[in-house]
Amino acid sequence: MATPKILMCPPTFFAVEYVINPWMEGQIGNASNATAVAQWTKLHELVSSLATVELIEPGEHLPDMCFAANGGIVVGKRFVKPRFRVAQRRPEEDLFAEWFRANNYEIITLPDDEPFEGEGDALIHPSFPILWAGYGVRSGLEAHRTLSEALDVEVVSLRLVDQRFYHLDTCFYPLPGNRIVYYPAAFDDLSLREIERRVPAENRIAVPEQDALNFTCNTLVLGKTLITNSASESLQKELGEWGYEFKIVPVQEFMLAGGAVKCLSLLIDQDLGENPESRPPQTSAVVTTRLSVTGHLLDTGLLNRMIDNVNNAGGSCCVEEFEAGARKDQTSTAILRVTGANSNRLDSLVGDLIKLGATPATDPVDAIVEPAAKDGVAPENFYTTNIYPTDVRVAGEWVRVDKQRMDGVVVVDTKSRTATCRLIRDLEKGQSVVCGYQGVRVHAPNERQSSSEFAFMSAAVSTERRVELEVETLAWEMRRIRSRGGKIAVVAGPVVIHTGGGKHLANLIEHGYVQALLTGNALPVHDIEHNMFGTSLGVDLSRGVGIHGGHTHHLRAINRVRDAGNIAEAVAKGVITGGVMHACVKNNVEYVLAGSIRDDGPLPDTMFDLVAAQEAYASAIEGAEMILMLSSMLHAIGTGNMTKSGVRLICVDINPGVVTKLADRGSLESTGIVTDVGLFLNLLASKLCESE
Repeated sequence: MATPKILMCPPTFFAVEYVINPWMEGQIGNASNATAVAQWTKLHELVSSLATVELIEPGEHLPDMCFAANGGIVVGKRFVKPRFRVAQRRPEEDLFAEWFRANNYEIITLPDDEPFEGEGDALIHPSFPILWAGYGVRSGLEAHRTLSEALDVEVVSLRLVDQRFYHLDTCFYPLPGNRIVYYPAAFDDLSLREIERRVPAENRIAVPEQDALNFTCNTLVLGKTLITNSASESLQKELGEWGYEFKIVPVQEFMLAGGAVKCLSLLIDQDLGENPESRPPQTSAVVTTRLSVTGHLLDTGLLNRMIDNVNNAGGSCCVEEFEAGARKDQTSTAILRVTGANSNRLDSLVGDLIKLGATPATDPVDAIVEPAAKDGVAPENFYTTNIYPTDVRVAGEWVRVDKQRMDGVVVVDTKSRTATCRLIRDLEKGQSVVCGYQGVRVHAPNERQSSSEFAFMSAAVSTERRVELEVETLAWEMRRIRSRGGKIAVVAGPVVIHTGGGKHLANLIEHGYVQALLTGNALPVHDIEHNMFGTSLGVDLSRGVGIHGGHTHHLRAINRVRDAGNIAEAVAKGVITGGVMHACVKNNVEYVLAGSIRDDGPLPDTMFDLVAAQEAYASAIEGAEMILMLSSMLHAIGTGNMTKSGVRLICVDINPGVVTKLADRGSLESTGIVTDVGLFLNLLASKLCESE
């Protein structure tokens, strides 16, 4: 085996003078150059005994240049010049390039917008033509495609998610025989799956956190010798069973700057196995597309949200073009370049952005459709819908999707050129289902709102101090809906009755402000119990105390309704004489009761077929302009998921978590009010009903 060749850089000017990684936090001025030089000298002596070591002259005022691994990557006689993300290290780029040019290497320069920090984020697997490449903290995903083409190697992209392990060589190193040593917590789930797919379990050693924090993965591999800063006895034993011997060279002074043994050494030659020239040309899995988005991108935060969504999901997003509106009432336009580690990741990223209103920045093409292979089963790559109006392109024309709702699929009829949103369970074998994001256009709202303008329920979540203001604007809108014959639905839980809000809800129903009531078994049971016995869950609501034997009242109420036949029959027979359900029956307000496993009785009207109950809920909210969601987390979230865009959702709950969950649909049409629902209904009924 040929003697390895290593490039090192003396730490003549090493110091911690700035912060560009978490290890540097609080360490400015603390590093001892004399100690660092002594530690580096011992490392250099050991490496020189096992490999041929070349030296590059350090640049003055470049304290991190001693971390030579970041100076690029070498394959054969080709050297890829780094593109440092951080300004402090950019002067190093030309110094490394000049050294390799002087030694007759071909210099490959990456585009300016492709950050790449050398062998710190790019590790050739010995005797195995794979380049493991990290991204997400310092190196960019875009560079991986360029590396694959320039070096003619297969690049496996691994996303780093822990800022402490900002380079791949701090948490991963490959060994011959398709073996690796790594710290799994440094990677995202999809990257871990990729590692596990390529390297069998018996060939993987996962280091514990303490080893990882001591930079044991920042190891220089020279034959069967592993040179590292630290390694636990258990790890040394495991790798000893693979035939490796550790040489421990403490370099703690360099760890103050976030580097260790491997960071201080760059491999000049790489072990690519036998006859690397005979391998077929490699193509990169990294893919890119361009999207266009128009709207009030800055003041609504939409542009930042799109970029964050892509980055958080493991992709890369770059604003290639931006044209700002000349006035505050004009929209802006941006062209985004979105990159994914592979086509599946890119499809997922782009699909999410299209749901926020982005469109492909290319000539429109027809949507891709695939037939459903079975009843109730969609093709694997089906497009999932959201609440916003959606168009799909069919036979060269944009067609609006009918029956829009969240978490459905789009079925296309090419003969009639129609598109319909359906639940997966309702699919029929052979129906054409839209797949992927091609030929899909979503009209997501992103209109700006000035704080000086009147805006109905414009706050996403309102606290106690704003309840009266929100109730006033809500009452104003409800009057408008009633006056034009519109529809308001209410989703309510039993807390409405327990807090004394039942009489106020009944009042709203009687005055024509409610056209549909969606609830479970509990609200009507306790409403009817209160009408019959003056209690709710056995508590006298007028005095707030329990009644002897009151714990049986709800069962007695259920029994009487069952004896009458159902709720409507109980009202007709005078068994129920007041309350919410009485008001619904007397005012012909539709009500849907969806049951659960915890329900007592139940009432005869309660539906226990989950699919039928979902369909009944969806039917009841059809045509609604507003839905009030009153202290019912399960039913409120379920209803929100089946409600299309444009419907006002007002969620009232004492639990901020429930309110926020619904408000996350979009603040332009969802408002959360954190307060006691009984007090809220009292205020609302006073505004709407007392004057009438």
